[in-house]
Amino acid sequence: MPPTDNQGSFLNRISIRRNQVAYEHEIEDVEQFQKHVTDRLSELFNPQEDTTTSDPPETILSIAWFRKLLDAFLCCEAEFKAVVIMGRDANNFSKSPLDRLIPEHLDRSVKALDICNAIVHGIDLLQHWRKLAQIAVDSLNQKPIAEGHVRRAKKALTTLLSSISIDDKEIHHHTNKSTSSSNNNNTTLGNIKSLSYPFARTWSAAKQIQAMSANLTSPRGGEPTGLVVPLYLMSSVLVFVMWAMVAAIPCQERAGLGAHLQLSKQFTWAQPMIGLQEKIGEQWKKKEKKGRSGLLLETQRMEKLGLSMVEFAEGFVFPVEGEKAEEVAAMVAEMEEVCGRMEEGLVALDMQVREVFNRIVRSRAETLDVLDQLNKMTTPVPY
Repeated sequence: MPPTDNQGSFLNRISIRRNQVAYEHEIEDVEQFQKHVTDRLSELFNPQEDTTTSDPPETILSIAWFRKLLDAFLCCEAEFKAVVIMGRDANNFSKSPLDRLIPEHLDRSVKALDICNAIVHGIDLLQHWRKLAQIAVDSLNQKPIAEGHVRRAKKALTTLLSSISIDDKEIHHHTNKSTSSSNNNNTTLGNIKSLSYPFARTWSAAKQIQAMSANLTSPRGGEPTGLVVPLYLMSSVLVFVMWAMVAAIPCQERAGLGAHLQLSKQFTWAQPMIGLQEKIGEQWKKKEKKGRSGLLLETQRMEKLGLSMVEFAEGFVFPVEGEKAEEVAAMVAEMEEVCGRMEEGLVALDMQVREVFNRIVRSRAETLDVLDQLNKMTTPVPY
């Protein structure tokens, strides 16, 4: 029995109601996503020191803080995928401006993978610096401190400081340098310089960041789909996280990195992100022309302590007694604390960077699967 006009009108109203409910749920999901991102960024902007645990404090630009930053990124990425990708009708991605924004986001993801690789190699270099600092600590912890201990500490620290002071642009000039040293600790400057980045000479971390942010524009008020905002949000978080990591960890060619990502202040989550950019940007301006150590808090402390310990070594007179002995013991204890935090923290940070890499790869593949479904749907079937 064919439906009457009344039945058809009723079914249309039901269909409209279902679409309206789905749209309301979508808006609610997007709002929750933005709120969660705002909360996570606010915690990073105002890190709270937990006195009830023995974990290192999450001071901005410390290893602990960057671990929290990557945790926040992974949480945001999982929620983004749930809101935008999972169970989504592929037809949504064919609408403007998503048909342009999705490919742009995928392109940023590829560039982020390169940066993750660069960060992993930078962490390897930080570990090498830590080992050199540990040599100095072990040498100057001897009782009494003899001339041989001081010479060994000074050699390791000089190598460390020389490596830190190399400008990003100079690294490739020393990549193939040979070394005649047979020291098992690999403490010669030639060996440190050979820890260069596995990229082409023209590859630049700063240019990668600039390319990622070049076409990242704030959504306009009349966008036809609610998915534009979470897509813009996730792209902004991705660029910011990569920018912050490159600023802190030694990376190839970072000149011009201080330029800020242009964010629209109309979003609540943009406020803490802008605040973080300003804080990190101010530090970058101070350190940009002072070698490749980066802004990582532990590295800066290591460099400062290394300079003081070298100064002690150059003026060493046996025996070390009184106030001088107390001063040296305090420096060595602080350097030992820094080495301990780096030894533990860098291993965990390296694992997180690799997890970020793998997560980006998986999410990109899942998005490409959705786009592939769309292509199959829109491709005419030959008869």
